[in-house]
Amino acid sequence: MTHPSYVLVLRCAERKGIVAAVSRFLVEHDMTIGESSQHRDPSTDTFFMRVEFRPDGDAAVGLERLRADFVPLARDMAMDWELHDRSVRPRVLIAVSRFGHCLYDLLHRWRAGLLPIEIVGVFSNHDDMRSFVEWNGLPYHHLPVTKETKDAQEQRVIDLVDSLDVDLVVLARYMQILSPRLCAYLSLRCINIHHSFLPSFKGAKPYHQAHARGVKMIGATAHYVTTDLDEGPIIAQDARHVSHALTPEGFVALGQEVESAVLARAVLWQAEHRIIANGQKTVVFG
Repeated sequence: MTHPSYVLVLRCAERKGIVAAVSRFLVEHDMTIGESSQHRDPSTDTFFMRVEFRPDGDAAVGLERLRADFVPLARDMAMDWELHDRSVRPRVLIAVSRFGHCLYDLLHRWRAGLLPIEIVGVFSNHDDMRSFVEWNGLPYHHLPVTKETKDAQEQRVIDLVDSLDVDLVVLARYMQILSPRLCAYLSLRCINIHHSFLPSFKGAKPYHQAHARGVKMIGATAHYVTTDLDEGPIIAQDARHVSHALTPEGFVALGQEVESAVLARAVLWQAEHRIIANGQKTVVFG
């Protein structure tokens, strides 16, 4: 018999006895801890914790019972908390424009069983990626947009998220700026990826700009989407050293490789409930 497995994530003001109280709760419910991580942010005196656990024995306590029983403890310690069944895969909607490298990588990892997610579809403001997406057996939603139709197009995105019961929207090089309304609607449920040159080398062909300036390191940043363009709470970053011998096309290829890897890492951590928002930054129990 395969026992269920759960993950608890929480944040609250720092105080004595938090770890002991959570551990005691799990012991009283016949749970065995498989992984436990904690962090205290001294700048805000806030405590963060993530615990993976499973029932110890055949008399498994269900998720709803655990949630109900945890409420008094959470209330007493003023916790902001979530409790998840690890077997339930987040429902993910991917957005893409004309650059396909991040999309290709996500679908490969998903089909290979490397990402514990359920991809429910792809939407785009262009039709370029339709054949690839449909070949992978996924619905493709072409949602063209102009300045005049942006509000209506974003309402269609919201309707799509609602109808598909989406947990996470991934902007896999979706080259449209989301409105404040859509950012608020998708708060902490939308991850973006971009090169890490910002605020330098904005606009078209950033890797070519970087090559022309003799940059020696290129990287990528995955972050939650907010109304501060490309400045939301950072989830994951990585970088690669480059030399003068690399061509502009080599910069592009290496940059796309880093972008794909960093975005996949952020999606994985989100799916495994390893990220806790902390104001303008995040705590990531990677």
